[in-house]
Amino acid sequence: MKTDLVLLSGGLDSTTALAQAADIGAAGATISIDYGQRHRRELEAAARVAEYYGLPNLVLDLTSWGNLLGGSSLTDPSVEVPHGHYADPSMSLTVVPNRNATLLMAAAGVAWANDLTRVVTAVHAGDHPVYPDCRPEFIDAARHAMELGTEGRVTLHAPFVTWTKTEIAAEGHRLHAPLGLTWSCYEGGGIHCGKCGTCTERIEAFREAGIPDPTVYVAR
Repeated sequence: MKTDLVLLSGGLDSTTALAQAADIGAAGATISIDYGQRHRRELEAAARVAEYYGLPNLVLDLTSWGNLLGGSSLTDPSVEVPHGHYADPSMSLTVVPNRNATLLMAAAGVAWANDLTRVVTAVHAGDHPVYPDCRPEFIDAARHAMELGTEGRVTLHAPFVTWTKTEIAAEGHRLHAPLGLTWSCYEGGGIHCGKCGTCTERIEAFREAGIPDPTVYVAR
């Protein structure tokens, strides 16, 4: 039964979450959010991944909201994208204030309107040090709010909330997810920079999982 609306950023994590939903026949549609992020590459990747699975990719335009969120390197072109690992203090520059709270609740309404009963998000343990709206206590609260706000019609599923990026990469490989179609880099150039936080984490995940990395990087 098609129950799931998968939040699809076009990255490794959300593509693997989609692969899980597709594997059990639950994937009904994907939703990608245009919040005025620094580049279009991830939205283009999301469209390709959804097409691979033969699913509609709904695009929610929240650009006017994103334009109000200065100070983040993901929405403010005057802020340089920091290089390094997610454990570095500089990664705080990639925080988009309350992003997941906004996107999840918006997705709940879209799921309800499309007769889907579960929103799937791919937040994971590697996000916890930097992003407060990716932590287990937030996800539990968001699930409760989503169920209250839809009178139980829609719930929230976060399969990777306690998983590492390495475990997600291994799961994507196991499910034959199209990881080569995914995009992670915050820089948004022609190929992955290999230096920003999400590139660094991606490189580590494939290496530690012991699986081939289909990504081309400017530098490792």
